[in-house]
Amino acid sequence: MTVGVEAYTSEAYARAERERLWSKVWQQVGRVEELPRVGSFMTYDILEDSILVVRSDKDRLRAFHNVCPHRGRRLVDCPSGQKQACSRRKLFVCGFHGWRFDLNGQCVHIPEEQDWQGALTPDHTGLGELKVDTWGGWVWINMDPDCEPLREYLEPAASMLEPFELHNMRFRWRRWVIFDCNWKVALEAFNESYHLPTTHPEFMRYGAFGGWSKAQGKHSNIGFDAPKGMDENQKAKLRVGSGPDPRVSTAELQEFTWKHANTSTTETLVKAARRLVDELPEGTPADQVLKHWHESARRDDEQRGVVWPTVDAEHVGKSGTAWQIFPNFQIGHAVNNALCYSARPYGYDPNKCIFEAAVYGLYPEGQEPKTEWLYTPIDDPGWGTVLPQDFSNMAAVQQGMRSRGFRGTKPNPSRESSTTNLHRNLAQYMGTGAPKNLR
Repeated sequence: MTVGVEAYTSEAYARAERERLWSKVWQQVGRVEELPRVGSFMTYDILEDSILVVRSDKDRLRAFHNVCPHRGRRLVDCPSGQKQACSRRKLFVCGFHGWRFDLNGQCVHIPEEQDWQGALTPDHTGLGELKVDTWGGWVWINMDPDCEPLREYLEPAASMLEPFELHNMRFRWRRWVIFDCNWKVALEAFNESYHLPTTHPEFMRYGAFGGWSKAQGKHSNIGFDAPKGMDENQKAKLRVGSGPDPRVSTAELQEFTWKHANTSTTETLVKAARRLVDELPEGTPADQVLKHWHESARRDDEQRGVVWPTVDAEHVGKSGTAWQIFPNFQIGHAVNNALCYSARPYGYDPNKCIFEAAVYGLYPEGQEPKTEWLYTPIDDPGWGTVLPQDFSNMAAVQQGMRSRGFRGTKPNPSRESSTTNLHRNLAQYMGTGAPKNLR
């Protein structure tokens, strides 16, 4: 298949996305644990729309348009240089004329209300409410009052990912940045494994990373080919090295990943990998290295009060290593950690986007790290050395797509079907841009 460049480069397309796409889909806006107490709130901005999500009661979240119905001023401003506002209030007070709103979105005070002579009914003064729900520990919103339930929207991803108990994970780190590329270019840098040998050649010395990609309705998932003699996908999911001595290559791969990517592994896994040479004899087959390493790390975590979910090996294989949730969220899942990306427009410039990356782990209750969303320029050492290799492609791809000599993308039918599926689904909403046959 081939996909044209309109979705990546057209300002008219970017403007049409507001009404045809973003107002119709479920969007992930944050984590449930970011709203721990009654009155806790967060904002989420997508183009001109700003959403206010608040814990209105112990067991209830509500979402409102972040705008005063009097004259249209935003009720909550995002602090300069921050991705969002996130705090706690008993009331929301408009900074223009002092109208006040409770946690249920009802207007509870209007200065000089008598001047309207009774014309201001609750229908005129309440905040505009929209759909909000939770799944996997994330908070999701939808601006379409007639949208399908979140769980139905997320299938089959929801059922495939549920055994991994993502709701129990907490942030290890989280960063955001503004990229010089379209939001789809940013996501497509991570939704396939075809780029690994060229973009990340240093990983190749630890083994082959042949992969697959599958369309799953609105969504898609990717994974690595199962090595012979091993549980399907387990080797790739837990990053076992396949060099001459898998004990050594596994430890080297874990050390490299921890130091240079700071993703897709945990400190417990790294420490357990370091012990493999001491705990296993030379010549131990790779599948036995995997089994020992996995069980050893699991025991280590249990001793510190962290219990991994137990997921059937066949299910692990089918789930792959990451899911692309339409339209703009990726969940890279494992039994003890996760790596997630999201991207959204930065205004109507099709050549810019807001990109977010977060790593999650399992922690004893109350011992999770205290983290914030950190604005991190692409040349900041906080990104490590692996993710910047992906970043270097993004702006270059966006530049190339604007060339009159570029005639459209040609995704690998096996390794990059997630990209094709994204545009197939986008076309259902946008009415244009569907992938076409190359022949």
